[in-house]
Amino acid sequence: MNPEQQAGHQPPAALAVYPAGGCQTRTMMPSLDEILGSAHVVSLKLFDRFRGLDNREALLFEGPQGWTEFSPFVEYDGAEATNWLRAAIDFGWQDTPHPLRRSIPVNATVPAVAVDKVAEVLARFPGCRTVKVKVASPDQTLADDVARVAEVRRVLGSEGRIRIDANGLWNVDEAEHAIHALSAFDLEYVEQPCMTVPELAEIRQRTTYLSVPIAADESVRKSSDPLAVARAGAADILVIKAQPLGGIRAALSIIGQTGLPVVVSSALDTSVGLSMGAHLAASVPGLYFDCGLGTASLMAEDVTTDPLLPVDGAIPVRRVAPDPALLKQHAASPERRDWWLARLARTHALLAAAE
Repeated sequence: MNPEQQAGHQPPAALAVYPAGGCQTRTMMPSLDEILGSAHVVSLKLFDRFRGLDNREALLFEGPQGWTEFSPFVEYDGAEATNWLRAAIDFGWQDTPHPLRRSIPVNATVPAVAVDKVAEVLARFPGCRTVKVKVASPDQTLADDVARVAEVRRVLGSEGRIRIDANGLWNVDEAEHAIHALSAFDLEYVEQPCMTVPELAEIRQRTTYLSVPIAADESVRKSSDPLAVARAGAADILVIKAQPLGGIRAALSIIGQTGLPVVVSSALDTSVGLSMGAHLAASVPGLYFDCGLGTASLMAEDVTTDPLLPVDGAIPVRRVAPDPALLKQHAASPERRDWWLARLARTHALLAAAE
């Protein structure tokens, strides 16, 4: 546990260190040709199915400050993907803020795997004393979730921290029932139990007696108003991701305006994208929770021979450059490469029009 965590997870009264002038920052726009000049599309195998994926695709390119990543999930529309490109350009073309720390404590992540695979997954996260467990998978039951969380608690021991993530897949009644059942395992918090802000506010009120904090993820990163969840009093903690929110500076602006404690997490990035998340986490004053930036351990393949894997429960804050041989080895098929380059062109046009 780092010194900030030893304070008992209690944040100061406000974290508004950064100027509050909106959640978007102006982007230094390179031309599409500048981006295409170094662009590579990769497809990386995962150890276990995650978010319905067996492979993670990403588009990588190099800017004056180093390599960066554009990897919105394939189902996201152009408007949503625009923030991801804004973030990629920000990280590749702008200096990163001065870091407040050189390493980031991270949590392990357990996908919706069978109970007998839990120990195998946790072994890929050496030194991590916090575990996020995926629950509410449509092809599973609450009994499956209870069994998985129980096994995580058994392997982790009584002193480790467990948080669960439902990705907004429960309605309010389902969420109350599930949180009641899973609270027996001493939960650190429940991430996005329901999808909408009003639902989050209601489930937070309904489960007050259980003393399990509510964290918001999708209600921040997929919202046209990422501050709405804080204004509504619908969450105790915000899960912040650099790519979906438009980059490091945009994310810091949101953090500063809400005054809520945050967990900086990944969007199942390559190590290049995780580097962006690590630089964001390094710039957050008062980092009270382990961050969800250890997800390179979920990937059977990466683009670098020195990936950002957890060591002693933490990852370093550093830039990552892909290995040319690995970019070639893990190159997406020509059809998928063309799909991503066309998506990049569409998103670049949308972003240029918005700037």
